Amino acid sequence: MRILKKILKITIIILVVLFTGLLIAAHMILKPRSDEKIIEKLQTAYTNPVIHHKTFGDYEYRTIHLQKKLDTTLPILIFAHGSPGSTMDFKRYLKDSLLNARANIITYERIGYGPRNHGKTPANMAVELSILHDVIDEYPEGKVVLAGYSYGGSVILASEKSYKYKVSMASAVVGEYEPMFKTLSFYKWKLTRWLLPPKVKAAAKEKYAHVEEFPRYKDKWNRSPSKVINIHGDKDWIVPYKNSEFLQEIFDQDKFTMVTIPGGGHELIWSDFELIKAELLKTLN
Repeated sequence: MRILKKILKITIIILVVLFTGLLIAAHMILKPRSDEKIIEKLQTAYTNPVIHHKTFGDYEYRTIHLQKKLDTTLPILIFAHGSPGSTMDFKRYLKDSLLNARANIITYERIGYGPRNHGKTPANMAVELSILHDVIDEYPEGKVVLAGYSYGGSVILASEKSYKYKVSMASAVVGEYEPMFKTLSFYKWKLTRWLLPPKVKAAAKEKYAHVEEFPRYKDKWNRSPSKVINIHGDKDWIVPYKNSEFLQEIFDQDKFTMVTIPGGGHELIWSDFELIKAELLKTLN
């Protein structure tokens, strides 16, 4: 019995140390990068990144322009990230030489995912749309291509303005299709919520809000006259593929193109870079 108690004690200590280590690592990995670090990561021979800090109402956020000066002869490609996520999720696209040659590339940080408001998301689609429109406001809508991933895709689809194109990637749009994972209980329970990295808390808050908010947009996703390219993996278990099947049903065929990735999961923006890049280039003609 003494040996068993000792083994159990050592096992518990090891598990606590591992759990603590994982938490610390998660907090560090998900911490927003500084302006300097972002510029360092995105600087190339053909990019010259500039970060702008903007204010909209009570909210502060960052935009990243891959060139210091706008080329008015080119379209504007704007990326919107998911939850939890960051502007750097699109790093490979932001640094791509061909995309930079064909468009002015901009990305922005959604509220709750930057250093000024870390974890403090409004979890409100109306606010998300206001921020998106604030980013776009100074550009001609007809020259703008919106590319949104996961909840970022939901946001761009909800915008009713007329853009050159929308590229939706693994976008959630139906509340009842939202899988409510058991791990969300860590956010739901106040005793464990404090353990979570701020970005994870923001994502969990948004996840719960989706169930109530998405039904209000059921008849709005297709109101924009913009053409849509919708890309989704049919084995996505985080945002189920049936979200895209719903979109295919409600959109007019002449303005909706479905691109299905057989066997693809939710990580498509990383795993299927070449496919997504090719679709983006189609919108920049």
